[in-house]
Amino acid sequence: MQEENNIETNVPKQNAEPIDAESPDSTDNTTAEDGSQNSQPSFAETEDTTLEGALEALLFAMGDSVEESRLAASLGRSVSEIKKALRALQERLNRPESGIQLLDLNGSWQLSTKKQYYDVLITLARHPKKPQLTDVILETLSIIAYKQPVTKAQIEQIRGVSSEHAVNKLLEYDLVQELGRLNVPGRPILLGTTEKFLRYFGVESTKQLPELSPGQIEDFKAEAEAEADVHVDV
Repeated sequence: MQEENNIETNVPKQNAEPIDAESPDSTDNTTAEDGSQNSQPSFAETEDTTLEGALEALLFAMGDSVEESRLAASLGRSVSEIKKALRALQERLNRPESGIQLLDLNGSWQLSTKKQYYDVLITLARHPKKPQLTDVILETLSIIAYKQPVTKAQIEQIRGVSSEHAVNKLLEYDLVQELGRLNVPGRPILLGTTEKFLRYFGVESTKQLPELSPGQIEDFKAEAEAEADVHVDV
């Protein structure tokens, strides 16, 4: 699901002499296992940022487990510094007021919810966020449902206005899917409804959808004209 992160994968090796994190000379003096210098600038703590906080942000953003060496390379710190900060972060998250924990998975670290809060998570999962179907999105969905397979250009011809946002939202909500491409110059994408669409509206097939009356079609045209503030000649 996620794209490959651009975090450096060079593994810094602790020098014989400890690195002074506060020293200006410590920025680029970590060495990777292959002997090359780590060019990643060293993360500098300020009044508003800490090494613990930076690690927490990285692990939260990544989602999956991350090796100590990758964390060290991304922050320009030694592995020993990273381990120390991770242990401190782990201890802080182990407090009862925190709902997440930091797991040490044999040298890789991952943020995870605590098992005592699983019941809370299940409650939310049983009531997922429903798609926000505005009038414009519903209108676009209706056109796709009744005209499928249909291209975005054909939808816009019917509505008289751009339908880019509405189509993208319907794809995001998994109510609409790509069915293939029309065999004409440009090969535009053909759109149609999904199984989730059927479940959402409580029908077994699109054949069970009610027929559109001429009045409803005129309402669609009026809404499109109001949206674009132009007259639609369809």
